[in-house]
Amino acid sequence: MPSSSATPLRRLRADLQRAGYYPDIVADVLDLALAEEDVVSHLVHVETMFDRTEVRRHVTVLVLTPTRLVVAHVDDLNGDDADAPPAAAATTESVPIRHLRTVSLTHGVTEPLTYRRGDDVSEVTLALSWGAVQRIELEPATCGDPACEADHGFTGSSLPDDLVVRVSADAEGREAVRAAIAFAAALSAATARA
Repeated sequence: MPSSSATPLRRLRADLQRAGYYPDIVADVLDLALAEEDVVSHLVHVETMFDRTEVRRHVTVLVLTPTRLVVAHVDDLNGDDADAPPAAAATTESVPIRHLRTVSLTHGVTEPLTYRRGDDVSEVTLALSWGAVQRIELEPATCGDPACEADHGFTGSSLPDDLVVRVSADAEGREAVRAAIAFAAALSAATARA
């Protein structure tokens, strides 16, 4: 584990190396997006997804600077040719802190009856919104009459859905959950000052 006296940028670099998912690619795209601005806090979250035919990896890196939230995503790119060498896509987005609309942190507690103030939680879900992406959920509209067969169109809601990161102690470890909580606290404090 890096020394607490290490600079935030060094801790970020160490966490990228520890994550092990194309750390040089992630560092390069972050360097470009950070534009030499100081790192205040960060979160590195690696996910592995399985489906019937393939395994895909993905990393999300959130970096808080004095003025912005920088988000980096790096994904495996799987083409049609199974014999082709691996490929990846790296995307960054910079969001001014003043544009963050919500910072939501959901705490999952597996045994709430025995929970005591300051205990570790089993998982956290960090949801951030800055208005770039909206999710629309639609369902058939009804009139309330269970016997009615008329078409009443659709009803729905539009929800902000810019970024959601779930960190579980079972999957990533308790230290990863603590790191997510610390990042969320730093981001919340930054938005309060913006």
